[in-house]
Amino acid sequence: MKKTRITYYVTTGIISAMMLFIGFETLLKPEVKTSMHHLGFPDYFRIELGIAKFIGAIFIWLPSRLLKEAAYIGFAIMFASASIAHYAVKDPASKVLVGFIFLAILITSYMSYNRLQNLK
Repeated sequence: MKKTRITYYVTTGIISAMMLFIGFETLLKPEVKTSMHHLGFPDYFRIELGIAKFIGAIFIWLPSRLLKEAAYIGFAIMFASASIAHYAVKDPASKVLVGFIFLAILITSYMSYNRLQNLK
């Protein structure tokens, strides 16, 4: 149980810290605006995405199972969509793989969360 708890806190911490950091970048860095345009997304989507990252980073820590799972689902869609978008515009494989790597971390967080719930 201790290993599962550590895995949950480490992976969830990585995801939420990354979402907070990238949320700020998404809203404030001009390079992200250029990147989103390169991927074919309108600027208002960049703003919505940045705000959604902040909301998800909070929801993933809340005790409400509904809000927590909404964050997991939203992040899973976000990571998969990012990889697909980079693949669609023929970006380098490194950019395509990043979304899948974070998706794997997210899945590990979700699985360890469920294991902890089942142990209670």
